[in-house]
Amino acid sequence: MTMTAKSLKLAALLLLAQAAPRLWAQGPPFQIDDPVPVKLHHYEFYIFIAAAGTPVEKDVTGPAFEFNWGAIPRVQLHAILPWGVVAPSNNAAYLPSGSGPTEFGLTDAELGAKIALFEETKYVPQIGTFTMLEVPTGNADRGLGVGKAWFKVPIWLQKNIGKWLLDGGGGYAFVPQTGYRNFSYGGFLLKYTVGDRLELGGEVFSHGAEGDATAQIRPSTLIDFGGYYHFRNSNEQLLFCYGRSVAGLTENYAYIGMYWTWGKDKSSPSAPGEFLGQQANRPRRR
Repeated sequence: MTMTAKSLKLAALLLLAQAAPRLWAQGPPFQIDDPVPVKLHHYEFYIFIAAAGTPVEKDVTGPAFEFNWGAIPRVQLHAILPWGVVAPSNNAAYLPSGSGPTEFGLTDAELGAKIALFEETKYVPQIGTFTMLEVPTGNADRGLGVGKAWFKVPIWLQKNIGKWLLDGGGGYAFVPQTGYRNFSYGGFLLKYTVGDRLELGGEVFSHGAEGDATAQIRPSTLIDFGGYYHFRNSNEQLLFCYGRSVAGLTENYAYIGMYWTWGKDKSSPSAPGEFLGQQANRPRRR
């Protein structure tokens, strides 16, 4: 390779490094999802704990393990295997909801496919869907699962403007089980890249009443604040978020987790583990 070719290659790599932060999608730790699939032949892995609590019941998901795979162009396959705690309040004001003993065990698993329908341009946001199937792997008799398969169908939009990221949309959940009900959900997120290693954001997230067998027996709107810390190894991040309701049923939300990404581009086989910064999104609701 000539010196000129080496210089051009180095310049291209530097340009990619400068452009990468503008491609970071949000996803976890926020409840708003995003329309950006994992890049082809790349992978993501999360270990996390999430919590959602109301006066009716406190639910903790964790330890939970999430895996995302860029299976084909513009399509990401997604899976979560979660353990969790269900802690009913046994508060007389909400009976028969929120009654029973505290339980721990395997909860319902999640499978999904994120599809980029329209890619982002200078004036048009990226648009996609992230359909999810909740698999009844948890013991419904112990309150650790719904007992039937159910699914969520959302539409998400995303636009990057310099160091700012705007994301929003919503969807509808279909839950064909006694004690549960279909419900809508959605919201809006604004995120800012503070520096090379830190991103901070805030979101407004709303959901409808999810049924008498859930902690979310009435609608609620939350404001959440969180972000990401990028370690020296750019393929590794710390994710964190906390939020509280501002309207509807009193509710708290929290998330903390670790994230890793790796993969290999066919065009650059000598560079495995290239950082993509594209995170799956998933508002995890029991």
